Amino acid sequence: MQRLSVEEFHQASKLPLIVVLDDVRSMHNVGSVFRTGDAFRIEAVYLCGITSTPPMAEIHKTALGAEDSVNWKYFMTALEAVASLKADGYEVLSVEQAHGSTMLQDFVPQKDRKYAVIFGNEVKGVHQEVVDASDDCLEIPQFGTKHSMNVSVTAGIIIWHFANKLIINK
Repeated sequence: MQRLSVEEFHQASKLPLIVVLDDVRSMHNVGSVFRTGDAFRIEAVYLCGITSTPPMAEIHKTALGAEDSVNWKYFMTALEAVASLKADGYEVLSVEQAHGSTMLQDFVPQKDRKYAVIFGNEVKGVHQEVVDASDDCLEIPQFGTKHSMNVSVTAGIIIWHFANKLIINK
């Protein structure tokens, strides 16, 4: 299956994407994001506010060790993470339903750019001040009776979109 060791993962080239979790409550969601991040070799996961950090058994339950392969950093607030990312030259995108948001299918990441995507709390979404500090919002079109999805599912869709555009179908 040509799986990388953790050491090889750390040395391998990465998808130019950092995932930011803004007050995500469920450690199972956090672990799932780590596992998806490992699958697509993202740069890092930034954990903000009340979002739990490894090592935690509940994170490990869904991460299955990806919390060791994917780099992570903790910030007291997502606004601090955004400031750090912008200072490092990242384009910051909140994943949120907002007036003027860009529909995911219309967003084409550029190969020469670095991106950070912010996912919010399971109930309240991305904090408004974080949305306001972002460069844009991405929105996944939805056609059912609900207008939200689980944060780890949403992260999987968004990460796949970046991988598909930047690695798979370059």
